[in-house]
Amino acid sequence: MNLHHLLEKRRAAGKPVRVALIGAGKFGSMFLSQVPYTPGLEVSVIVDLDPERAREACRTVGWDAARIAATTFTKDGIAAIGGDIEVVVEATGNPAVGIRHARAAIAAGKHIVMVNVEADVLAGPLLAEEARKVGVVYSLAYGDQPALTAEMVDWARATGFKVVAAGKGTKYLPIYHDVTPAGVWGHYGLTAAEAQSAGMNPQMFNSFLDGTKSAIEMAAIANATGLDVPSGGLLFPPCGVDDLPHIMRPREQGGVLEKSGVVEVVSSLERDSRLVFRDLRWGVYVVLEAPNDYAADCFRQYGMKTDSSGRYAAMYKPYHLIGLELNISVLSAALRGEPTGQPQGFRGDVAAVAKKDLRAGDMLDGEGGYTVWGKLMPAADSLKASALPIGLAHRVKLTRDVAHGDVVRWSDVEIDANDDAVAYRRAMEAMFAAAR
Repeated sequence: MNLHHLLEKRRAAGKPVRVALIGAGKFGSMFLSQVPYTPGLEVSVIVDLDPERAREACRTVGWDAARIAATTFTKDGIAAIGGDIEVVVEATGNPAVGIRHARAAIAAGKHIVMVNVEADVLAGPLLAEEARKVGVVYSLAYGDQPALTAEMVDWARATGFKVVAAGKGTKYLPIYHDVTPAGVWGHYGLTAAEAQSAGMNPQMFNSFLDGTKSAIEMAAIANATGLDVPSGGLLFPPCGVDDLPHIMRPREQGGVLEKSGVVEVVSSLERDSRLVFRDLRWGVYVVLEAPNDYAADCFRQYGMKTDSSGRYAAMYKPYHLIGLELNISVLSAALRGEPTGQPQGFRGDVAAVAKKDLRAGDMLDGEGGYTVWGKLMPAADSLKASALPIGLAHRVKLTRDVAHGDVVRWSDVEIDANDDAVAYRRAMEAMFAAAR
C-alpha cells in the first residue's frame, strides 16, 4: 500500500484531499476523530440535521476550536456537494436520503463513499453504474464489514484461490427475527434505562439483532464480489474461527453450504445460547480452496487451519473498526481512483418479511421495527416474487393482510410511484430484469 506516501505528496504540494461528511453519528464521529492525525486530509463541510450536535461531536472526538471554526456546518446535504470537495461521505443511514445525496455527488463529479449500506443495497448497483459512466468512484466504506470482506475476497482470487464462502460473524438465534424494539435490550444484557442513558436507539440496535443488518451487509458483499446468495436465506450456523474450514464448505464435503461460492454469516451463539468457542462476532472471514495438492501442502507447512482434507482453509480478521478505518476509502478514491469495494451487479436483495400477522391498514416501520425484518434473497428470486425491499418498508400502509413469516410484496402496500427513491429502485429493477 502507498496511500500515506501519496497523501504526503498532496500535503507537500498544498493540495489536501477535501471531504464533505454527511451524517455526524457514531460512524462519522469515529472518522472525524482520525482527521487531525492525518495531515493532507481535510473535512471542509459537515452536514447534519442538527449542526450544533455535529459541532459537539467534533469537540467530543478532540477537534480544537480553530479546526471547528474553519469547518462549515450545515443541514443542507445537496448544497454541501460542490466547490473544491473531492470526496463525499454519505453516513446518514437513511436509504432514500442516501440515494439522493449519492446521485447529487455523482452529477457534480465527486467521488462518493457510501457508509449508508442500506442505500447501497436498495439501489447501489445502479448508482455504481452511474458513477462509472461519468468517471467518478462509488465505494463501499472501509472499516465496515462489507468492504473488509470484499477486500479479503479480492485477495483470495488475486492469489489464485477459489472462494468457497465469505462473510462476517454476529450474535444470532432464530428467535431474534421476531424481536421488537420493546424487547431488544434484554438480548444485549442491558436495561431500557441503561440504554437510554447511553443514547442508544432501540430500533437501530434491533436491526442488528433481528437479522436485517446481516442480510443487508451480505447483499452488499454479494453485489460487490459476484458471490451467490443462499437460496433459502442466511443459515447463521454457529461457528468459531477454528471451525470455519470445516463448517463453511459445501454439504457434499461435510459442511453446511448448499454450494461453493456463497456469502454467509456465522453465529457467535450455539442454538442453545452457549457461547461459541473463539467466535467471530466482530469480524469477517473468507474460506478458500487450494487449487492443487502443492498449495494444500503449503497450507499445512505454514500452519494454516484447514479441514480434514487439507484443501479448505480460512482467513479472518477478528474485528472491524468502522469509522476509524474510513480514511482508506476516502484516500483510495481521491488518490488512486479506486473503490474499496463497489457493486458489480445485482446478486443479492433484502426483502421485508412480516414479524407477526399483519393486517390491511397497518403501517410498516422498517428496519429493526415492530412489523418487518429483512431477509436476504437472490436478486432474481426477489424480482420474480415482486418483493418489497426492506429499504422502502418505512411508513407505508398495507393494503392487504400478510401472514407472519411471509414476504411483503409491492402489491401489498400503498406506494407513491412518484417518490424519488421508489422511482430509482424501480428503474434499477427494470434494468436488471431486462438483462436476465
